Amino acid sequence: MANKFTCTECNFLNCQTRDKEFPRKCLTTDEGNQPVLADSLDAYGNDPQVAQIMLASAQVEGQYYGQLTRVEEIIVFAKKIGAKKIGLASCAGLIRENRIFADILRANGLSVYGVLCKVGGQDKCSVGIADRDKIKPGQYEAMCNPIMQAKLCNQENTDLNVISGLCVGHDSLFMKNSDAPVTYLIVKDRVLAHNPIGALNTGHSYYKRLMDGVKLNEADSALSHNER
Repeated sequence: MANKFTCTECNFLNCQTRDKEFPRKCLTTDEGNQPVLADSLDAYGNDPQVAQIMLASAQVEGQYYGQLTRVEEIIVFAKKIGAKKIGLASCAGLIRENRIFADILRANGLSVYGVLCKVGGQDKCSVGIADRDKIKPGQYEAMCNPIMQAKLCNQENTDLNVISGLCVGHDSLFMKNSDAPVTYLIVKDRVLAHNPIGALNTGHSYYKRLMDGVKLNEADSALSHNER
């Protein structure tokens, strides 16, 4: 089955500039997508929370473009949406950085409720993870508990939750279970010092293997820990 034409295949980006023609199969002009466009515009205009977040996001971008770090942008955004209490979903491996972030938030008049990924203190095997799939088999290894992180933030009625370093997939579970809006501070990448764009910027050189038919699939997980 042929791949559907999407935005990643488009070289025009006329939706951004409006200075050229839309491609024939553009998602913007596709008749089947017009109800989706109408629904999204309706939400921006008629859902108070959506409208508030959309406006605040545009203001942060427009007023401070290229001037603020991500840390600063989160502070400004939080204040623009009227957030008082920030839930901080922290990776245990980045607790030092997240303590600094929490101090910065407090110094800027925001309350912080921090929840570590290992909250609950349960071994990975307790939820069906095989011992061989631990980093160090045969030992106690605490599972990450993003659902508990989110539910504790919900219990505290946080106004905005910030994910800071949660694992791929654990972040998905946190977002799925969070009542408050969620944004990111740190995206985890253990190899590239939490800078995942590095793999894309070097896709023509050091990470060219990702484009040369080296498939990352389930078979890779069958490697023994010694082989890794």
